[in-house]
Amino acid sequence: MDYGLPDPAGRTELYIGGKWTEASEGGRFEVRDPATDRIITTVADGTPADALHAVDAAEKAAADWAATPPRERSEILRRGWELMTERAEELARLVTLENGKALPDARGEVAYAAEFFRWYAEEAVRAYGTVLTAPSGANRILVVQQPVGIAVLVTPWNFPAAMATRKIGPALAAGCTVILKPASDTPLTALAMAAILAEAGVPPGVVNVVPSRRSSAVVSAMLHDPRVRKLSFTGSTEVGRLLLKEAADQVVNCSMELGGNAPFLVFADADLDAAVDGAMVAKMRNGGEACTAANRFYVEASVAQEFGARLARRMREIRIGPGADADTEVGPLVNEDTVAKVDSLVRSAVAAGARAVVGGRRPDRQGFFYEPTVLVDVPSDAPILREEIFGPVAPLVTFETEAEAVRLANDTEYGLVSYVYTGDLARGLRISEALDSGMVGLNRGLVSDPAAPFGGTKESGIGREGGHEGVLDYMESKYIAVAW
Repeated sequence: MDYGLPDPAGRTELYIGGKWTEASEGGRFEVRDPATDRIITTVADGTPADALHAVDAAEKAAADWAATPPRERSEILRRGWELMTERAEELARLVTLENGKALPDARGEVAYAAEFFRWYAEEAVRAYGTVLTAPSGANRILVVQQPVGIAVLVTPWNFPAAMATRKIGPALAAGCTVILKPASDTPLTALAMAAILAEAGVPPGVVNVVPSRRSSAVVSAMLHDPRVRKLSFTGSTEVGRLLLKEAADQVVNCSMELGGNAPFLVFADADLDAAVDGAMVAKMRNGGEACTAANRFYVEASVAQEFGARLARRMREIRIGPGADADTEVGPLVNEDTVAKVDSLVRSAVAAGARAVVGGRRPDRQGFFYEPTVLVDVPSDAPILREEIFGPVAPLVTFETEAEAVRLANDTEYGLVSYVYTGDLARGLRISEALDSGMVGLNRGLVSDPAAPFGGTKESGIGREGGHEGVLDYMESKYIAVAW
């Protein structure tokens, strides 16, 4: 081990049934620092048998947790928020250590992650039902909401705290028990979450955490267990398609938050200073490693040169370095595969005629870094406009008319989020309705909020996380026909 783990980390085993345990086959896998590629520690490598043991624990706890009074579930979640808030700095440093993101981004993530526990502490007591008279008058229609059952939660590496709490919070509020399978690049934050929730009063078996390098086999084993009734997955569309096929075997209820290819539209009447500020947030939050990251910039031709120059100037000023360094604004990407993909997309665009006005290469330093990059003159058929970049690269394309801007923005199989900058409110709302995406940032570069329904259209996913809609994804409506 090259580093001592910061508090509140320290546990590196599986967490099943309220106990810390080694993997059944004794295996462990390495967790590395993306800034140096050095080993941080090793973590228990769960097996399919371990996953089914976690389902056993979740089943054992399920009836009692579903019957727990909503106020009691609420107070436990609120205590989880309090503990995360008290330990925010230590959690942020843990996120930075295993994920690589700059410490300011990690602090922002932890604050955002904690808010899901506070929001769903409030939602836990609001599982509304309905009563109405049947149109025939023969009976009443009584509808109640009940927990869907044991939920498997699969989370990515880019927001290891927030993606866990965004699923655990509503699941616990609804009365479900869960098994969390965190990304193998970032399991330590998930294990820290388990420890915090145990301290907050979550009973044994209600939350289980099974890190594993054998993700496919582990998740498949759980999806084929008839006791599992819910899958919530955040990750790539490619993996999401495979999981939907597996879930079909047992007709498992699925929520999918998948890939994005967010357009960022700038009209000539926009406040360019505000548009550049928004672009820096939408593109560079988390170093571009976000499904909500602005992926394609469409700028009205008359202001494209000025917008591009201002954006390039801001990107050039960004300080890159290890996420834990005090002056770092953008840290490394998470691993070699990610930085190689970003570099390949940029090289392909340049070879096709694009021009890098800033950045465009890997810096000559240790770690998985890529320079903040602005590309202009990007061909309309360049792969960088079709694929999710997941890095600090902004490709710019010009447009002439509003109709062209909407057409270009919608020309993708993804539909997670779009961004629009304009000084005309009527135009902004008109375009927001025309854009085929689940979320729109209108003159804002940030849309994520625990109180808002997060999710996409088309191949960006199914269902919503956050808001009141988020807890409904973990509940089923039961209709009772009754006369009195």
